[in-house]
Amino acid sequence: MAAPPVLGTVMVYARDMQRSAAFYRTHFGFETTGEVVEGLIELHAPGGGAGILVHQAAKSVKLGQAGVKLCFHVPDVEAFKAQARAQGLEFGPTHQASGYAFANAKDPDGNAVSISSRAFRQGT
Repeated sequence: MAAPPVLGTVMVYARDMQRSAAFYRTHFGFETTGEVVEGLIELHAPGGGAGILVHQAAKSVKLGQAGVKLCFHVPDVEAFKAQARAQGLEFGPTHQASGYAFANAKDPDGNAVSISSRAFRQGT
């Protein structure tokens, strides 16, 4: 049997591709040349994990709907929020769950993004 598929890329539709690529580079450390190749800007996660492809949104696409949320794993939600705030990104309140915390924000196109310490919780 073949190996199961692996989630390798998330596609984000954007009104301003460069602005969205800069958002993920600045606030989440993704690496990119910013060059548009085959209609896409490719971003790589330097620590591993799924990459992001920024695609130009058609005028008919409704952005900012809650159909998908990009969740970023961080060991310390409050420390990340402070760092993000210093760079101009405000997260909402921190929510406590079963042994972890998370907070939400929006990218430049209104797409939901979250930071969560769930992957770092102890005893799971």
